[in-house]
Amino acid sequence: MAEEALWTKARLGRCGPPLHLLTARFDKHVYSPHAHDEFTVGVCVDGSELIDYRGGHIRTAPGSIVVLAPGEIHTGGPGTTTDGYAYRALYAEPMLLTEGTVGGVPHFREPLLDDPELSAALLLTHSELSACPDPLEAESRLPWLLTALARRHSTSRPTCDQVPGADAIARAVRDRLADELLEPPSLAALAGDLGLSRYQLLRAFRTSMGVPPYAWLAQYRVARARRLLDTGLRPAEVAPLVGFADQAHLTRWFRRVLGVTPAAYRNSVQDAGR
Repeated sequence: MAEEALWTKARLGRCGPPLHLLTARFDKHVYSPHAHDEFTVGVCVDGSELIDYRGGHIRTAPGSIVVLAPGEIHTGGPGTTTDGYAYRALYAEPMLLTEGTVGGVPHFREPLLDDPELSAALLLTHSELSACPDPLEAESRLPWLLTALARRHSTSRPTCDQVPGADAIARAVRDRLADELLEPPSLAALAGDLGLSRYQLLRAFRTSMGVPPYAWLAQYRVARARRLLDTGLRPAEVAPLVGFADQAHLTRWFRRVLGVTPAAYRNSVQDAGR
């Protein structure tokens, strides 16, 4: 394994606070005893890491989730003398784990968790946001997963999931996102305008629309992009006009929604019109 640590800053909504993502792959590196101000949530990707924590040892395996509390001293190093270790981690402010729960900052009795569904979701989200840290996508996905982590595995109790008027809430959020697709407002700001918590807004939107806000907006942007491609504009010209970060961002979503790249779609439309 190569020794590498790649950091990405994912902002939680436009002008929102940053959340740092780490993609690490080490052969022999050993961390000195240290602590973080945030919760450290990591998923082992390959190999095995040995972590000294709370007077004991944690040994990870691929797919295992590790949760280290703020301020608690820990180390980290290869779990064997022959294999390295690789993991993806995020560093979350404690208040992010209180959304959707009651009882204050959650306490995790066990730092090593076996939850294949949540592990896969964390890895996918981490990978995609590391490649393209879109603020609305980060705010739609990361707090939701951290809430799931706290609700499933901490001592905190879940809040009630019923949000009265979910359909009206979802329509109001949808309309704001469509009106401001180039610079969409943060979900925290939208929730405040509606007198809700961000978790309540996400719950209402997902319940009513079937997808989180960032996915709805991406599909709306794709529909707008398609109409612009019909006029003969190139994908690189279209991407910023509908709010995508760049052509690669447009291509990723265009293929997901329509099964073809925007360049191939544009070429096929032009060929049909000749």
